Amino acid sequence: NNSYGQVSDKAKISQSARNLLGMIVRDVRMAGFKYFNDTIKQTNEHIPIKITKSTNFNTNCDKIEIVYGDVIFNKTKTPQYNYERFKVSYFCEKSKIIDKANSSGGKTTYIDAFAVFKKKEKWDNNASRWLDPDTDTIPGTSNKDERTYSKEKVVDYVQDLIFHAIDENGKIIAPPPTATNATKDFVYKIKTVDIALVKRSRKEFFRDKKLREKRSINDVSRNISKTDKYLRESIIISANTRNLGLL
Repeated sequence: NNSYGQVSDKAKISQSARNLLGMIVRDVRMAGFKYFNDTIKQTNEHIPIKITKSTNFNTNCDKIEIVYGDVIFNKTKTPQYNYERFKVSYFCEKSKIIDKANSSGGKTTYIDAFAVFKKKEKWDNNASRWLDPDTDTIPGTSNKDERTYSKEKVVDYVQDLIFHAIDENGKIIAPPPTATNATKDFVYKIKTVDIALVKRSRKEFFRDKKLREKRSINDVSRNISKTDKYLRESIIISANTRNLGLL
């Protein structure tokens, strides 16, 4: 029974991690996409991929924002094509799961992990701003646009989430390009985004408590060293920015 439980726990860790990475990869592939006749004015807010590196690994992970275009066609309207712009964000917040083993005497302690959230926003071309996903509407109607949403939790029990922008030579672009920083001209030279996710088991996995380490990619300061009984799985994947390569 113990062996079966361990195998089952390990499979759950791997599956939930891969589900999250698959979701991120699909969105990264959409970065920079827009229709040929798109009429939306380009601004600094429309940078196709923006990576914000974590500066305090105890409170957050890396964040990625992905922007791409879409269109709504309605032959009864003039114009028939209504072009749109969306921004998808992935980011971490400290987990709100209570650590029952260490919560006592009226003191609430949360597990030592992050939760990963996803958010999707829509651009208001008239006001030149991203709309509130809780109140935006479908163009031409008063109906709530269900395609957008405020932060929604995707997965919990995450130890770290890392993003690296990689150029055509396989080198990390540092710092990651923004619309205004020193590497801004490299934003359309991002060929892949390397993603590293470290996820831990929900329950104690090993029999003995001892120091366990997980190495980070390219940044030793983000190596994870914990003395406990939890299993941690690291998954690293590269997402191709197929639309940026066409620009």
